[in-house]
Parts: sequence; C-alpha cells; structure tokens
Amino acid sequence: MSRPDVSVVIAGYNAAETIERAIRSALAQQGVIVEVIVADDCSTDATRATVTALGDPAVRLVALERNRGPGGARNAGFSAARGRWIAVLDADDTMQPERLCRMVTAAERDNAALAVDNLFLLDADGRIDTMFPDDLLARTSQITLPDFIDSNRIFRSTHNFGYMKPIFRRAFLEDNDLVYDEALRIGEDYLLFAAALAAGGRCVVTPEPGYVYHIREGSISRVLHLHHVEAMLAGDRRFLARFPLAGEAAAAQRRRTRNLQETHAFLALVQHLKNRSFGPALKVALGDPVALRHLAMPVAARWRRLMTPSHRTTAAPRAASSPATAQDYALENKG
Repeated sequence: MSRPDVSVVIAGYNAAETIERAIRSALAQQGVIVEVIVADDCSTDATRATVTALGDPAVRLVALERNRGPGGARNAGFSAARGRWIAVLDADDTMQPERLCRMVTAAERDNAALAVDNLFLLDADGRIDTMFPDDLLARTSQITLPDFIDSNRIFRSTHNFGYMKPIFRRAFLEDNDLVYDEALRIGEDYLLFAAALAAGGRCVVTPEPGYVYHIREGSISRVLHLHHVEAMLAGDRRFLARFPLAGEAAAAQRRRTRNLQETHAFLALVQHLKNRSFGPALKVALGDPVALRHLAMPVAARWRRLMTPSHRTTAAPRAASSPATAQDYALENKG
C-alpha cells in the first residue's frame, strides 16, 4: 500500500454495533489515500472480531493490553499512524466522502498544522442539522488560541469550538511531542487541540460540514460531576506548566479557569442543597457568590446546561482511575 495521506484513528470500547459503519465511511474517502487504525481498548464484545472480519489491508487493529481510556487508545493509534495527516473518528460516527480531501487541501494550501470543519447532527429518525451556523464558520478563516480557549466555557450560550474534530499534521504532533492527556476522560480532546495551537500550530477552517455525528435513539446525555471539573482544572494546570500563556490567550485562560471554578462551586452548592446540607451550602455560597447567580436559572434548566450535547450516552462516565467504558468514547464535554 502506498504511504497514506491520512491515518484515520478510531478508538473504541464495545463498539461492535457501529464500528463497521465508521470504518467504511473512512475507507470511502475520495481524493486521498487513507489507512484506518482501530485502537480497541480491551472491548468485551465483538469489536475486534468485527474489525478483523473486514479483511481490508487498509484497516489495522491495535489491540490494547490494558484499558487506557479514550485518550490512551487514541495515543496508541497515533503511534501506529503512517499518514501525513491524522484524523480522529469516533466509533459511532461517520464522515462524508469528500471531507478529508477538502480539509487536507485547505491545510496544505495555508501551511497549517490543523484543520476543522462543521459537523452534521443526524438523529435516529434521519433528521439532520449542523452544529455550527453556516455564517459563523463562513466568516471564521482560522481559529486562534484565545478564541478557542474563550469558546470552551460552561454556561455560555455561544458555540464551543471544542466539539470540532480536527485533523492534525502528524509531523507537527511528533516534532512538538503532543499527545492526549491520559489522566482525563472528559476534556482530553480540548487539551490536545489547545496544546497544538499553543505550540504554534495554525488551524484553518473549512466551513462545509463533513463529520457526521450520530445521535442514538433512546439515549441521554452525560452529566458533568464535581470530579470531572476537578480533573479539567488539573489538566489545565498541566497545560499551563508546559505552555505559559501571555496576552489575549492568558486573559482567555483566566476567564476559563474562573468559569471552571464557578462551575465547581455551583455543582457543590446544588449537591449540598439536594442533600439538605444547608450549612455546607451556605459556606459554598459565601465562598463563591457567583454560584448563587447560577441559581437564578431554574435548577433543572441549569443542570441541562451541564449536560453534554452528546445525547448518546446512558450513564455518567467513570472516574479517570476506573476502566474506560463505552460512554467514554462518545463526544465529551470539552471543557
């Protein structure tokens, strides 16, 4: 096989029902040579057998010996990649046939290290929508680090660029030693994207939607918990230790950090109120009065804001120290 233009990395756990559909959409890419690397994170279903049964030389299975979570599985896939570009595809999603060619062409034309595009949202009834308004991306030629950090804040009504699925120039990742933070089960996509921008990578935008995010019938979104926010704050500290920020990026990071702290206080406050622990609730409220401001919105509505827009998972994700489960491989809240 000729050297691929793009390595499509699919991390999965117990994805036997959807993995073949994802793989076939990657193999159907037009105008580029593609290899597909499936990094199986110790599935207990027929995921590995399904991949092997395809018998396609362009598809390689990387079978992890221990459960490492979505970031760890993708890191294993990245290590096996041979393409000039790496694209990440979730095991229950698909891509439009022209997507990768369009993105690679745009990135190489502008000498960029990353490229992103819009996403289709496809529900179980066949209804389709786009994640970002067409005019928003049409007037956004590239995503800068300050803009990216600023968009990744909870309780914001504006659009979160962290939900995008970038392609990465493999040499850029390797030259800058950029990998997923395996300590995170929510937000690892955000940190890799941010690190690539902080390392000097340019990110171009192709406004046409090409990634197809499948919303599965009968499933619900995941709720953000205190330990998730704590893990994101710790991940941000590791990011800042490596990439000291200045100027607009530093200001955006301060706003993000404050936002995560407010979110943590709000979650703690709601938990205390649910438990009728009014003394601890008052202590949290006095320590961070902004948490009270969030209560101005009905609690149920505020909780809905804390749900990821995934709509495909059926339980809250495990803590980072637990084995990864199928829901860890859905589109996570990016912070």
